[in-house]
Amino acid sequence: MSNKVKVIPCSGMGKVFGLASREAALKVVTELCVEQAETMCLAYLVTGDDEAKEQIKGCNCITIDGCPKMCSAKNVSEAGGIVKQKYRVVDTFRKHRGAQAGTATSLTDEGWQIVDELADEIAEKVKELSEEE
Repeated sequence: MSNKVKVIPCSGMGKVFGLASREAALKVVTELCVEQAETMCLAYLVTGDDEAKEQIKGCNCITIDGCPKMCSAKNVSEAGGIVKQKYRVVDTFRKHRGAQAGTATSLTDEGWQIVDELADEIAEKVKELSEEE
């Protein structure tokens, strides 16, 4: 089992918040914290996939949810992951009222700036959690 921090975004299909969630997670695990973080598909946890649940059980996790339903946080917790930090994309967007971030399938320059801001915040938390290990 990997001791990397699991960064798990919501699926959030059909909304810009879901796209931002996924893009922020990907930036963290592929650019900012390659050695300290990894991700997995939330759908495997939602459907009760045994292998996915085994991979996450007892691991430090960061969840990124696009909406207040907090599907990622709830499902990670139910699967046995230890949710150390919960992020809501809508909270980050509130800091940028009026921004035209894009659509469910494409981000604008403003949208990418918001994603970068969120990814940087998450990366700091990943590094903090990695130091605690």
